Amino acid sequence: MSEALLECAGLDKRFGGVLALAEIGFSIHRGEIYGLIGPNGAGKTTLFNTLTGIYPCDAGGFSFAGEPLAGLRPDQIAARGIARTFQNIRLFGNLSAMDNVMIGRHVRTRAGVFGAILRTRATLEEEAAIEKRSPELLGYVGIAARANDVARQLPYGDQRRLEIARALATEPKLLALDEPAAGMNATETLELEKLLQRVRADCITILLIEHDMKLVMRVCDRVLVLDYGRKIAEGPPREVQCDPRVVEAYLGGAA
Repeated sequence: MSEALLECAGLDKRFGGVLALAEIGFSIHRGEIYGLIGPNGAGKTTLFNTLTGIYPCDAGGFSFAGEPLAGLRPDQIAARGIARTFQNIRLFGNLSAMDNVMIGRHVRTRAGVFGAILRTRATLEEEAAIEKRSPELLGYVGIAARANDVARQLPYGDQRRLEIARALATEPKLLALDEPAAGMNATETLELEKLLQRVRADCITILLIEHDMKLVMRVCDRVLVLDYGRKIAEGPPREVQCDPRVVEAYLGGAA
């Protein structure tokens, strides 16, 4: 593996008297698919929310491509190259699939309010680039034919794909996916697996929360396991799967 892209050290997150994350430390290398697993309530989504600026961390911190990001807003973190999807789909339901992707693309635009009002050349060029790139991304995730469909009327699996397309529109270096296979059937999950491998082949690193352990075992290079907000194991999926602490966390008893 190449050098670390994201590094996290001593990260804590509290909600009142509850310690949701405790001294979390790990690194994600460029070009890998890094899995984040654990039982329900282990702190996986809390960690995602902290890494993407939704929650501030209470101790420790993290850096991305060598730049400290703790304390930045979600839009600032997205602009630096971390894009994400959500456990519960968060699309603009009344807009078309195309419009959803175009909105994601705006994180890379430079034209401000005056440019939009005056319709400057730079603004028009940016808009043309967005209109060109958005259908390409819909095709990339396999839903080009749905471009004009209203997002909330798409089949569930296509809504998941649309969220990924919108995240890719931000041109991320790291794509953080929160349970992308949730609710998918076996065929849709297989197509998702192919998409993840394609994204990685295009030099985008992936951080993956997923409960489908078969998918995790097939696609992840390394896995981090959380339990009650603490790191209990990290390593190649097959090794982690056999770790007694992981077995106990999932099954409630020793291996």
